[in-house]
Amino acid sequence: MAADSVNKRLQTELMQLMMSSTPGISAFPQEGNLTRWTGTINGPEGTPYEGLTFKLSLEFPSNYPMSPPLVMFTTPMFHPNVDMAGRICLDILKDKWSAVYNVQSILLSLQSLLGEPNNLSPLNGQAAELWDSDPKEYKRLLLLRHRSGDA
Repeated sequence: MAADSVNKRLQTELMQLMMSSTPGISAFPQEGNLTRWTGTINGPEGTPYEGLTFKLSLEFPSNYPMSPPLVMFTTPMFHPNVDMAGRICLDILKDKWSAVYNVQSILLSLQSLLGEPNNLSPLNGQAAELWDSDPKEYKRLLLLRHRSGDA
């Protein structure tokens, strides 16, 4: 029964995403599996991420939306709140999760995080340090890391 309500919720979210056509974000189930999605976000304008596209994996637990999905970057990422394995430090994916959030709000929050990192809670200390101190080097390392995923 729980699986049915999770699938129904995810089908609704998929339809909302497809109908809204929010620029710069998208997500679709992987191979027809409603509990495993691939998401995409475009780097926001005016940030070091502008012009870049990032892929994410979203895995929904059996009690979604009462618990958050596991969201990870699959594109190599250089960011203060993302570690080298793609794990993300974002409060709405952890202790500030609420059932009112959905795939669209998660992707928009992550897109916003790209331009406004929380340097008080870094997963990548080097990125956090360079964000404020050396924007040129930050961008160089970001592009280097991003390109390593294009191979």
